[in-house]
Amino acid sequence: MIKKILPFGFFILISLCLVLPSQGQSARNPIIFADVPDISIIRVGKAYYMSSTTMHLSPGVPIMKSTDLVNWKLVNYAYDTLASKDELNLENGKSTYGRGSWASSLRYHNGTYYVSTFAQTTGKTHVYSTKNIEKGSWKAVSFSPSYHDNSLFFDDDGRVYMIYGGGQLKMVELTADASRVKPGTTEQVIIENASAPSGTGGGLPAEGSQLFKVNGKYYLFNITWPKGGMRTVVIHRADKITGPYEGRIGLQDLGVAQGGLIDDAQGNWYAYLFRDYGAVGRIPYLVPVKWEDGWPVLGVNGKVPETLNLPASKGLIPGIVASDEFTRKAGEPALPLVWQWNHNPENKLWSIKERPGFLRLKTGRIDTSFILARNTLTQRTIGPVSSGITALDVSHLKDGDFAGLALLQKNYGLVGAKVNGNSKAIVMINASTGKPMEAQSIPLTQKTVYFKAECNFTDKKDVANFFYSLDGKSWKPIGTQLKMAYTIPHFMGYRFGLFTYATKNVGGYADFDFFRIEEKITQNK
Repeated sequence: MIKKILPFGFFILISLCLVLPSQGQSARNPIIFADVPDISIIRVGKAYYMSSTTMHLSPGVPIMKSTDLVNWKLVNYAYDTLASKDELNLENGKSTYGRGSWASSLRYHNGTYYVSTFAQTTGKTHVYSTKNIEKGSWKAVSFSPSYHDNSLFFDDDGRVYMIYGGGQLKMVELTADASRVKPGTTEQVIIENASAPSGTGGGLPAEGSQLFKVNGKYYLFNITWPKGGMRTVVIHRADKITGPYEGRIGLQDLGVAQGGLIDDAQGNWYAYLFRDYGAVGRIPYLVPVKWEDGWPVLGVNGKVPETLNLPASKGLIPGIVASDEFTRKAGEPALPLVWQWNHNPENKLWSIKERPGFLRLKTGRIDTSFILARNTLTQRTIGPVSSGITALDVSHLKDGDFAGLALLQKNYGLVGAKVNGNSKAIVMINASTGKPMEAQSIPLTQKTVYFKAECNFTDKKDVANFFYSLDGKSWKPIGTQLKMAYTIPHFMGYRFGLFTYATKNVGGYADFDFFRIEEKITQNK
């Protein structure tokens, strides 16, 4: 019997050359050309749900829905904030970039949805549960220790487990409600060296565990990265959850790896995986699966196909990213789900009600850098190209304030309005080298200014250009080209960000009239 909680094959990301929905009737890989890593997918009836990693961002553990495995829409988050700590709050000079909550495991069992994750920042394993995955609130529990890359698993006999670890994979039993480690249980090693099928000699030990049960057998998916090789899918199977497990390479192509299995209502199988793709981040792929001799065989002749026998993508706007005019009707959420804060927000310092039709970001403390400033509001960049535009009223900024539009990563870039005494300037900052450098400053004498950032991720070109406008129609380039780089300290693709922070006085604020995202750019250099 096929386990009902099995996650389903995941979205193929748009092909390296952009194919608009009107230009093809089949889906193309990658399914999502945006940073959606560590994906876990389930099917409940005809609906698919997916969770992903968001690390230092709040809210966290996004939940996305699809009816075809290709077109996805954000429908919920498992938590608003992971915890309240200096690192998560960007306080006292501390941050949790690249940490926070990592790979999640999404499951459905007896009418309840569960998602587990773990966090170095808290040192705990976190489990969230709800009856209504799309609209409901989540019950949160946590316990020690932090089980690395854990796979939550509800077995047919009612017992609940977590598989976790790196290289040496372990298992621990949980209580029936998955709220804690079962009293009296002990951790046990189920695979001594899960990396062995891909060879030895260093590299990334097998991790990213995802466990499935199909026709009475257990299938454990992991990723390895052999030294000098590429990211590889390794699959182990066993007749009992405790083993013994036998392993083999599941896929070794393009570095597409880490994920699991999903089936559709017609009996077709897929593996959902992701690929490191430079500065845009880690992007999801979908790979067809057939069964041979009790093993899932991934790909087409061992390769990741460019096209899939699935509906074409309708684009990532507005399901994954979206424009926002900051106007709200009664009953609508303050912020659409596409938005996430950089770390935990200080909620008293932002508003969309104080000036209807505008996002107001207020300063409440002195900060010395953009990276450590609170309340930067972000959403994903998307590939192969994308642009973000905003309009900013600077008339209420105080001396020392800086507000504008950023591309957030360790090597960030931004363009904004900066106040020095009684004068204002449009300033572009380029941190391509890892250190922020003021690339250009232009006097600003009016209260409204427009900013634009254009990203080009085509063939990992990974460059961005910034622009400003005084009328919203005529754009002028400013500063120098940002060479974007995916850095481990942030461990995340570049994100558009709206920011305001103070360097001298508190109490100022910036009003953002809109944010608009488009799948086009004007500069292709």
